[in-house]
Amino acid sequence: MHKRLAILGSTGSIGTQTLDIVSRYPDLFTVDVLTAGNNIDLLILQAKLFRPRQVVIGNDAHYPRLKAELAGMSIEVLSGMEAAEAVVTGSTIDTVVAAMVGFAGLGPTAAAVAAGKDVALANKETLVVAGEMITGYADRSGSRLIPIDSEHSAIMQCLTGETEGSVEKIILTGSGGPFRTTPAEQLADVTPEMALRHPNWNMGSKITIDSATLMNKGLEVIEAHWLFGIPAGKIEVLIHPQSVIHSLVQFTDGSVKAQLGIPDMRLPIIYALTYPDRVNTDIPRLVLEDIATLTFERPDTRRFRNLALAREAIDRGGNMPCALNAANEIAVASFLENEIKFTDIAATVEHVLEHTEFNKEASPGVYLETDNRSRSLAKEYISKKVI
Repeated sequence: MHKRLAILGSTGSIGTQTLDIVSRYPDLFTVDVLTAGNNIDLLILQAKLFRPRQVVIGNDAHYPRLKAELAGMSIEVLSGMEAAEAVVTGSTIDTVVAAMVGFAGLGPTAAAVAAGKDVALANKETLVVAGEMITGYADRSGSRLIPIDSEHSAIMQCLTGETEGSVEKIILTGSGGPFRTTPAEQLADVTPEMALRHPNWNMGSKITIDSATLMNKGLEVIEAHWLFGIPAGKIEVLIHPQSVIHSLVQFTDGSVKAQLGIPDMRLPIIYALTYPDRVNTDIPRLVLEDIATLTFERPDTRRFRNLALAREAIDRGGNMPCALNAANEIAVASFLENEIKFTDIAATVEHVLEHTEFNKEASPGVYLETDNRSRSLAKEYISKKVI
């Protein structure tokens, strides 16, 4: 079936790869809505190429230029977060690709879920911050949450056809990032340039840093808990440097399913867009005989404390994962600006968790208050370290 798409975050890594897929399969997909935060130049190019019905720029300052550049093209030009939340509910849209990075993606994604849209979910922070609320919306509206993360896509594929209650545990895999074997005493000297050199995947800067600190795995544990209704205690993490097995599921009879593929995000994207069907693609194939070895190891949470902190947050529940996410976003941004050390990222997150008041209520107001407060705590902590 031909699908009309709304792409939230069209100028980011997942957004641009989604548009690459659309250009390759025009018989399967049409772009109805594009949104971006600040990358006005790329958004203009995308709008002229794909001719969506609506375009939204998050930064109001860019609206006049966007409006002028797209004049006469029958494209409705809008700006601001409220506009992004409104356009995803349009009756012509079949699937919303939630590819905005960070807390900013929560509002539009929540609006799409509440409206009953199928959501191809790349914005893991939506479920990390507000998993209870979002899954509640989905239960009421009939929205399907279809993961784009390679790990969660793999789990979904492994679970297809299996009966409820047959899962013993989920095993999320990760490459371990560029510092998997780096001694702990050298991590303080890591620069942003070093951390952005991911060994296997091509991702945006924020996600790449999260991979280097293993926060990405922590966020994925929380996301998997909400996506699949599995207790966090039954979700394990294994480091798999080759990035060939994207995740595994162990069942109550002792058998294990694994999903394999090359490290190419277009595979989980197109699976999410066409689910439950599969389509023929020209994406390179995995050649098993070319793989010398597949290795696995336990993550070292002493060197990479963010994974342990994420588990602490989901175990405590309530607004703690929201605080975790907010602190991490501020810390990663500060690291990328060379304001703090690589090891200060985890220290900042830990400080915020220790000073956040627990609130179990699952509501937009609580999440917004927690996010704002946690960002302030993180900035205060970082300012003292900078001084």
